[in-house]
Amino acid sequence: QVQLQESGPGLVKPSQTLSLTCTVSGGSITTDYYYWNWIRQPPGKGLEWMGAIAWSGKIHDSSSLKSRTSISRNTSKNQFTLQLSSVTPEDTAVYYCAGDAGGEHIDYWGQGTQVTVSS
Repeated sequence: QVQLQESGPGLVKPSQTLSLTCTVSGGSITTDYYYWNWIRQPPGKGLEWMGAIAWSGKIHDSSSLKSRTSISRNTSKNQFTLQLSSVTPEDTAVYYCAGDAGGEHIDYWGQGTQVTVSS
């Protein structure tokens, strides 16, 4: 069974860079046709897709966040990471990592991690 676990700081100061890591177990992030996503949910709002890294290593960015996001991976650790630069309090959200097989739905979700941007 594939499991995902987010890790990273729960509190980030404005203007800093938020860094999160997703560790995947029970499956490989290089498995053909799988996409590994970052999704967030600000308080009181819906889910926002932030971007993904494909099994091939290709990056898929959200047009609205592209200038501030960087997604990468470490295949030896079976991890993928998110960096979001120049954060503001509007970036406060629960951040999820998730995996899908290229379909219209997410197959695997992490439990989510709360990130608060505050001085």
